[in-house]
This record gives sequence, structure tokens and C-alpha cells, in this order.
Amino acid sequence: MLFTELLRVTVLLAAGAGSGLIALSVFVAQQQQSSTAIIVGAAWWVIAVTAGLIMGRSRSAGEAMTATLAQARTAVELPAQSAVRIALTRLWPVGLFVIVCGGVGVIWPQVAAIAGGYALMVALWWRNREAAVQAIEDRDGVRFYVEPSSALRPVKLIRTPGLYRDRSPKVKPPPPPPAAST
Repeated sequence: MLFTELLRVTVLLAAGAGSGLIALSVFVAQQQQSSTAIIVGAAWWVIAVTAGLIMGRSRSAGEAMTATLAQARTAVELPAQSAVRIALTRLWPVGLFVIVCGGVGVIWPQVAAIAGGYALMVALWWRNREAAVQAIEDRDGVRFYVEPSSALRPVKLIRTPGLYRDRSPKVKPPPPPPAAST
């Protein structure tokens, strides 16, 4: 599985989880007629979204990926792996987070509200990481693939030649021919 695809799926999954938990918290708080939970939740969501936008700036996204990309081992052939299996192996904690927080949120909507804000903050924080990795891949002409491993361990990458994928390297065009003298 391409590392950029894993990053994209992670961001979309976290954003979906956050939205679902927020919707659950609003629904349960409305059923329990708890306006305090909705007001406190809304304040937290604004703080979480603001923090996610600030922490997820493009510059910090590139810096966050530096160590992971630098530790990638080099291979000359594409790894044989199942993208779905790798995604499930790496992202099951997000599903567990949603199930646990959603289950507790049915009783206490504050838990789902806080968890939803946290998930949105993470999604916004990670939103530019895919673009940062893609820029490095385009610049260096490589591709980064995820090695199958547990979600409880740091991600390990494989660097393969990308062959500049349908683009030629940027070179200056040759100078125009000198004018012919008559």
C-alpha cells in the first residue's frame, strides 16, 4: 500500500469518526435535554478545529514526515502486499476508538463530544501530510510503500524507484539556434 494512500485513508477515517461522534453526542444530548453538554461540546469543537488547523500547516506536515521517510529502507522491486490488509492492520485502533467512545457516548454524550472533537483535530492536523509525502516523491522520483506491521509499532516504509511517473525531469530547454548570417 502506498504511504500516501494510508495517510489519505487515515485522515478521511478520522474526519468521519469525528463527525459521527459529534452527531451522536448532539442526538443523545438532545434526547436527554442536556443543553450544557451541547454548549460545552460546541466550544470544544471550535477549540479542536482551530488547534488542528494551526498544527496541520504545510510546514509542520513536512517536518513531521522527515524522520519516517528518512528511515525507509530501499528496495528495487515493488512489494507484494494487500492494501486492504495493511489498512485494516494499521487503522483498527481508530475503529476501536469510535466503538468505545460511541458506546459510552450513548450514556454520557460529553464523552462522544470530546472524542469527536479530538478526532476532527487529528484529521485536520494530518491533512497536509499526504501532500508533503507526495511532494517528496515527485521531487526525488521515488515511491514510499508501507511495510505490513502492527498498529502498535511505528510505521516502517519501503522506498522504491518511482521512475518519475509520467513526467520528465525538469530541465532547461536548449538555447535557440544562432541566427544565420547572410
